[in-house]
Amino acid sequence: MSTSRAPRNWFLTGASRGLGAHWAEAILARGDRLTATSRNAQALRPLVDRYGDQVLALELDVADTAAVNDAVSTAEKQFGGIDVLVNNAGHMLHGALEEPTDDQVRAQIDVNYLGAVWTTRAVLPGMRERRSGHIMQVSSLGGLVAYPALGIYNASKWALEAMSQSLAAEVAAYGIHVTLIEPIMFPSGLTASSPQARQDPAYQHAREALYAGAQAAGFVPGDTAATADALLAVADAPAPPLRVLFGTGGLDALRTEYAGRLAALEEWDHISRLAQGKPNGA
Repeated sequence: MSTSRAPRNWFLTGASRGLGAHWAEAILARGDRLTATSRNAQALRPLVDRYGDQVLALELDVADTAAVNDAVSTAEKQFGGIDVLVNNAGHMLHGALEEPTDDQVRAQIDVNYLGAVWTTRAVLPGMRERRSGHIMQVSSLGGLVAYPALGIYNASKWALEAMSQSLAAEVAAYGIHVTLIEPIMFPSGLTASSPQARQDPAYQHAREALYAGAQAAGFVPGDTAATADALLAVADAPAPPLRVLFGTGGLDALRTEYAGRLAALEEWDHISRLAQGKPNGA
């Protein structure tokens, strides 16, 4: 444990597998206290066995507002407040817009977006009162770029991006930081553990375009364990960023994306000016 700083109190959703499992271990290994949540509390038992009272393991469905409020209240009573919230719970729904069921669409938004809204709202009163805190939202490169056959997933992350950027401006006056973490490509098991939509042959071309695009971008899978070092570095930064990419290749993809958007808007600027109309009195 570092002697240069006081231990922090973390609240981490989706802590039992994938990136979250690595992060939970790293947070506890350096001596911080952790409220770890998962839809299956038994999956968190090994953390409790190793770290005892340093970890509070809670079963939580982040889509359940009342359960989220209860979990945050329990964590605050146990540890005296939450210094860092990491909204990591989520899944990735593959499918063109016509393919998922209504329930699958709602579940994607409920978990990836609204779950983060509920946990963020729950920790904010305590953070504002203490005039400090750090909220980390686990987004995705897919929160900045939309891909075929991932539209509903992209929408959930784009919503998270917009909410979090607005939130950062709202809470900066209280000494609260907001960071959007944008993982590129990691073998975290996210796809395998996520519900999948039916596959309509009419959209086979969209699925092929998704995989072809990833190959063309040259994304290389990163080391899931190494993301824990990156997470702690962001948490320790005196002035953490609003957005940070985890992994390589994302900057090139974003340069292409944003250059294309600007070029298209400039090409159609004559329509923008047509819509503006003439100045009053002209």
